[in-house]
Amino acid sequence: MTIMTFVYLLAGLVLLVAGAEVLVKGAARLAATFGISPLVIGLTVVAFGTSAPEMAVSVQAAFSGNGDIAIGNVVGSNIFNVLFILGISALIIPLVVSRQLIRLDVPVMIVASVLAMALAFDGALGRLDGAILFAGIIAYTVFLIVSSRREKAAADDEFAGEYGLKAAPRQYATLINVGFILAGLVLLVTGSNFLVEGAVTLARALGLSELVIGLTVIAAGTSLPEVATSITAAIKGERDIAVGNVVGSNVFNLLAVLGLASLVSPSPINVAASALVFDFPVMIAVAVACLPVFFSGYLINRWEGLLFFAYYIVYTTYLIMYATATPAFAQFQAALVWYVVPLTVVTLLILGARAWHTQKKH
Repeated sequence: MTIMTFVYLLAGLVLLVAGAEVLVKGAARLAATFGISPLVIGLTVVAFGTSAPEMAVSVQAAFSGNGDIAIGNVVGSNIFNVLFILGISALIIPLVVSRQLIRLDVPVMIVASVLAMALAFDGALGRLDGAILFAGIIAYTVFLIVSSRREKAAADDEFAGEYGLKAAPRQYATLINVGFILAGLVLLVTGSNFLVEGAVTLARALGLSELVIGLTVIAAGTSLPEVATSITAAIKGERDIAVGNVVGSNVFNLLAVLGLASLVSPSPINVAASALVFDFPVMIAVAVACLPVFFSGYLINRWEGLLFFAYYIVYTTYLIMYATATPAFAQFQAALVWYVVPLTVVTLLILGARAWHTQKKH
């Protein structure tokens, strides 16, 4: 391992973040130019655009035969998005959760998580699996566009103010926005190449599996646009955007990123047994946990944000201890199984019962 490994990793992350920013800006303004409502732009282009790094890295990794990185990146990013990003954002300020998010988007995220694991359960994701997943994102996006026509004008104003979409289009604005999109794509492709190459080298040098590197380093790195978007939204008081960005990005990761990666891969993407036994179930559990937490007062309180953040630390510690065969791993695993997991289940059941009781009273 040389200094160039870290140069590749750092350069890849910088290019991915810059590429995503440029791509989102160009795509959002181009959509506005063609009369697409700001609400639809926010729910699709912006939320999905922050997942562009995951798309670039997973597709590149699958195409080059590094399936573990492709899988680890998506699963790890989804876990990171909920536990770390929502955790940090809620610690800054309690996050408002819209009723539509609970009725539609979180259930879609849960179904997509279960579907991805079910398709991967035979140990591989082939082109048919990819087609099923990708068809899901098309159906979800079409539904959002159709249902958005019934949204209130206030939601349109919110997204318009956030992304500056009400400015009068300048001359040659379309060409400029297309240029932004092309530049963003170039940066994303270049950054994904650097990041995958650096990550594979780092994994081999440290004796870690490519799956673990994908679940941690790459997952956190490719989620930087979501980090920036959600934390900025929380600080600015636009707390529903902070939550919606995470949920929308997770849906896109599962259906579009995994779907396209499986479609372009020269051969079926092998799914490690450890991912099926541990990481996929954790991803599903995190998605399911959102329902009682979100439903409880339609708010993510600071203590719930702290709980999310603490669980991400525990999850990452587990991965590192397992990968490095730490002597204390058995005791750590036992503590999780016999104390942390039961306590978590009880807490979620109490939150769910309180939310149901409150809803029933009203």
